[in-house]
Amino acid sequence: MLIIPVKEGENIERAIKKYKKKFEKTKVMRQLRDRKQFTKPSISKRQEKIRASYKQRMESAEM
Repeated sequence: MLIIPVKEGENIERAIKKYKKKFEKTKVMRQLRDRKQFTKPSISKRQEKIRASYKQRMESAEM
C-alpha cells in the first residue's frame, strides 16, 4: 500500500499527483501487462538485442 504524507493546507490535486508519480515508480501496471501474456525467452532475448542495437546506432549517430 502506498502512503502519501499530506501537509496541512496542501492542495488535494498535489497529493493526487504525488500518488500517481509514486504509483508509476512501483511499476505495478507494467508487471500486470507483462503477466497478462507469456513471451518465450527466445523472443524476449531477441527484443533485447534489437533494442541494444538501436541504442548503439542512436549513440553513434549523435557523435
